[in-house]
Amino acid sequence: LTDHYDPRAKVIRLSDAVYGSTSLAALGVAAHETGHAIQHDQSYLPLTMRSLFAPIAGFGSTISMPLIMIGILLAAFAGMGSLGALLLYAGIILFSVVVTFQIITLPVEFNASNRAIALLEEQRFLDENEIGPARKVLNAAALTYVAAVAVSIANLIRFLVIASNLGRGEE
Repeated sequence: LTDHYDPRAKVIRLSDAVYGSTSLAALGVAAHETGHAIQHDQSYLPLTMRSLFAPIAGFGSTISMPLIMIGILLAAFAGMGSLGALLLYAGIILFSVVVTFQIITLPVEFNASNRAIALLEEQRFLDENEIGPARKVLNAAALTYVAAVAVSIANLIRFLVIASNLGRGEE
């Protein structure tokens, strides 16, 4: 995350590669981060919600997988089903917070990209032939968040199925 808007310091941080480039992609990234700064300035609700979820999502992303794996191992192989189930479900709950954070992030990212395109167009940083390619780059970047959410939801379902199967004594 070298290119980002830091809401605490109220600064946009750009990598040397983005800051020192005049490419459409670099300009799009800089404008996207500016979109986040504008969201922050205007108290954009999904950004505010994401900020509230961020601390627990950060904790959840660190600890959920170890809890899930240890829970599965204890429940399935160590004869410690109750402790294993407790750890497994605690991990699933924390992972659910991470998934919720990712879902909340989607409108934040798409909105920042939309703001970026509007900014680039209104301020005439790009001409009409460059707006389309810039929009494609920003949309492609935003779609990576959609893919991450889809993978996380699939993993959450998988963990719930595993927990259900362990609860019935299946492997």
